[in-house]
Amino acid sequence: MRCAPWRRIWFAASATAMVVLAPHAVADDLPGVSDTIIRIGNISPYSGPASAYSQIGKTIEAYVDKINAEGGVNGRTIELLSYDDGYSPPKTLEQARKLVERDDALLIFASLGTPTNSAIHDYLNGKGVPQLFVATGASKWGDPKNHPWTMAWQPVYRTEAGIYARHVLENRPDGKIAVLYQNDDYGRDYLEGLRAGLGDRADSMIVAALPYETTDPTIDSQIINLKASGADIFVNVATPKFAAQAIRKAAEIGWRPMHILNSVSQSVGAVLVPAGLDAAKGIISAAYLKDSSDPQWAEDEEMAAWHGFMDDYYPQGDRNSNLTVYGYAVTKTLQHVLEAAGDDLSRENVMKVAASMENVRVPMLLPGITMTTSATDFFPLQDMQLMRFDGERWQLFGDIISE
Repeated sequence: MRCAPWRRIWFAASATAMVVLAPHAVADDLPGVSDTIIRIGNISPYSGPASAYSQIGKTIEAYVDKINAEGGVNGRTIELLSYDDGYSPPKTLEQARKLVERDDALLIFASLGTPTNSAIHDYLNGKGVPQLFVATGASKWGDPKNHPWTMAWQPVYRTEAGIYARHVLENRPDGKIAVLYQNDDYGRDYLEGLRAGLGDRADSMIVAALPYETTDPTIDSQIINLKASGADIFVNVATPKFAAQAIRKAAEIGWRPMHILNSVSQSVGAVLVPAGLDAAKGIISAAYLKDSSDPQWAEDEEMAAWHGFMDDYYPQGDRNSNLTVYGYAVTKTLQHVLEAAGDDLSRENVMKVAASMENVRVPMLLPGITMTTSATDFFPLQDMQLMRFDGERWQLFGDIISE
């Protein structure tokens, strides 16, 4: 792996330094920026129950290496400080305070998780620090009136759940639905979106909805009880560890409903392989990014460029995981914003540029999907396409569905 001339400072959840190097000096009146550097903060779960998502943080780091090796952004090197929070909200707040008050980061980029981002939401907005392109689809991230420093990136969970509801109504209008969901804003957003999409059919169609906690060792009992409800449709709203457990347990007990899996856990490498590819066959999900395992992209220029990036900067990364594709595409979006901001890298201008995208497309988005934002619309991506897992790879079907 080639390394660019920038200095990473990374801390484990225990706060033990893996690499500690003195940060560059930055201008007092322009936080995180000097004539030569742009300091960006990131918080990712390199440990803990959501550590499968660490591939996003690692891909972000690798793509920053690439940016710097190619000359940086408008002549400045990006200095990325990526800290581990173990998917623990109190730790997320501690790491955010370090990034803002000690490290003087320009912004916090692609911090992962709904409960963890919720822990720093008010803090960053109170400090006027951009919380840019959060790696979560909760609807709360698009509230520019009350939280003008926080912007989403991926499609909203409620919108995605509404897409699933439409598919169910069109194909199984008399079906009985069981839902597994994480007991926080992330899980409840999906459940509420599903109910809204089903409309007046929700109460009769949803026959069971069981939560789990991120501290639970397994969700086996929930799956057994959901099967006992008599449901023939299963909506699996879980992060990778628990999503894989749910797929595997359903197969073990012989429950074969129409299985709908939320997009945050559709990674073949991180979820479906551990669950068992045979057990995952037939699962339905929704996508907005190209699937690196789909042969339809074998001759695609963007996919070839992504493979070249993986070869040169992240060879140990999982090419069967959409998490590495996600990290690549979201960092491309950050690069677009920083380049468009030019030499005015004030926090105010960065947010203004991020909120002024018009049909912007970055590599690895599905054809026909672009990003548009405004001062009143902080949801860059709002379109998806359904897909079904055939036992080896995801197969897209139907049209692009817009909110």
